[in-house]
Amino acid sequence: MLLTADKIFDGNQFLSDKTLEVEDGKIVAIHDGVLPQTQILTGTLTAGFIDYHVNGGGGKLFNFEPTIETLKAMVAAHAKFGTTAMVPTLITDTAEVMIQAADATAEAIANSLPGVLGVHYEGPHLSIPKKGVHEESLVRPIGDVERELFSRQDLGVKIITLAPENVSDEDIQFLVSTKNKVSLGHSNATFARAKEGVVLGADGFTHLFNAMSPFTSREPGVLGAALQSDAAWCGIIIDGHHMHYGSAQVAYAAKPKGKLLLVTDAMSTVGSDQQGFEFFGVEVIRDGDKLATPEGTLAGSALDMITAVKNAVVHCNIPLSEALNMASLYPAEYLGVADTMGSIEIGKNADLTLYTDDFNVTKTWILGELVHTN
Repeated sequence: MLLTADKIFDGNQFLSDKTLEVEDGKIVAIHDGVLPQTQILTGTLTAGFIDYHVNGGGGKLFNFEPTIETLKAMVAAHAKFGTTAMVPTLITDTAEVMIQAADATAEAIANSLPGVLGVHYEGPHLSIPKKGVHEESLVRPIGDVERELFSRQDLGVKIITLAPENVSDEDIQFLVSTKNKVSLGHSNATFARAKEGVVLGADGFTHLFNAMSPFTSREPGVLGAALQSDAAWCGIIIDGHHMHYGSAQVAYAAKPKGKLLLVTDAMSTVGSDQQGFEFFGVEVIRDGDKLATPEGTLAGSALDMITAVKNAVVHCNIPLSEALNMASLYPAEYLGVADTMGSIEIGKNADLTLYTDDFNVTKTWILGELVHTN
């Protein structure tokens, strides 16, 4: 397969008059000029987006149906918006549901299900004051069941979001030693305890600014630790609801290049006509790209990745090249998969997204297979 477009963003620069050659799901060559039989595409061709914080899509929520069918539906739904790889996320739930999610993920990994990289457990080891919409009765310490689950090595990339003040040093060291990526979030910790978590091996912060102790003059909190920890990656939900766009600009200025990552925190509504659902007995209502309870508590989002890129550029004055990398290359680096995805380079997967100047995705390929066209 030969592809060219008005512009090709390779992760470093925007190219013109180039042709990608794709074979067996890989980019095997980048040719000068347009070759015979090349598909000529209108728009910008970029590496597919990678979303490591995504709870659902296509009318399916991973918590409600932790099956491989749900994972397939999520991949298909988010492919419409340029996402070619994801780490499906399970919100705080019972041990039984956590194990079901693990088994579905293991099946996906064993069968090389395109688009699924692993599993992200957002909880249940969180802070009650910063639990957000998570079910309080299910928030709990790390027990034997969770230890056994987190020790599994058949789940691909494993991310655990936890509150460092509610786990021990040994817990964090155990998770890191069993190849989990520890991300600090839903936490009311002090700055000092959050920094201790980083020293112990946590390398990420979950949905920056949200569900974390704030930055103040006398206590920088988890937010201060996130902004001040140069080696740590921070996920950020740029939907205009989870934070002020000005706050996103502050984070972009504070974090080193490559350490701020776009995520959606998307629920089941993305890629569907669903206007609401019940979550652990709580009504969640969709209002455009906002999801909230009747009391106003945010409950994930209805954000998609191409809109996150657009918002970063249009509302936060982030350069387009950086916004695209925040959705692709930098998440790939965080997840340890940049050798196979995240940019357009010879030898990498042909995970590609074509979008127009007004940020509409028109085509998406995963491993060279066209999975969405509009």
